[in-house]
This record gives sequence, structure tokens and C-alpha cells, in this order.
Amino acid sequence: MADDSVRIDKWLWAARFFKTRSQATDAVDAGRVRIDGERMKPARSVKPGDLLQIDNGSTEWEVEVRALADKRGSAEIAQKLYAETAASVQKRQQEADRRRLFREPAQEIKGRPTKRDRRRLDGTR
Repeated sequence: MADDSVRIDKWLWAARFFKTRSQATDAVDAGRVRIDGERMKPARSVKPGDLLQIDNGSTEWEVEVRALADKRGSAEIAQKLYAETAASVQKRQQEADRRRLFREPAQEIKGRPTKRDRRRLDGTR
């Protein structure tokens, strides 16, 4: 564990929001990770108390940094690095319920759609 600050891309990787550090770096560069609502560069330092908005492509989180780490450890250690806000937990739960109840027709199609799949997609629009 580091003592005062860690690069944001290293912290995101250590906290297991992204599988690789390069994915974390790309997400920060693309603006999908924000500190207090502001974009930053991957070399930006994160410190305890910072509020992060993280979008890894499939899920969005709003977390408060609790501890710092620059090395990836177990999932138990990673969960101690942050605390998710109550609003974020509720929003993720609502999104999961929505996905469970209202499935996208295109998610059932694997690969390129056939003529039959295309007709079915066009019929739902």
C-alpha cells in the first residue's frame, strides 16, 4: 500500500474495476472515469476522500476512495479500497432489474444477423 497518493490508472486496476492497467488508462483517457465530475489524465494522483465516477462499459459506479494501493491483490483487499455511494447502489440495482425484465432483442443474436433476425428486429421497432 502506498502512503500518500497513487496514479488513478494503477488504483483502478488494483481496485479491480478493470482487468488490465491499459484498459484503465484507456478509460481515463476516454473520459469514462471522473474525479468530482472532472476529466483527468491517467497520471493524476488519487487520494482518500476523492469521489470517482467510473464507467467500465457495462456498469457505472460512484465510489469514494477509502485506501490506496498500487499493486493488485485479492478481491477482499480490493473491496476495502473504496466505498460505493448509496445512490450508486440503488442506480445499479434499478439497471439490473431493467435488464432482467426488458431484454434487448439484439442481445440474443450471436454474430451477424440473418434475414430472419433482421425481420424480427425491424418488427420490434
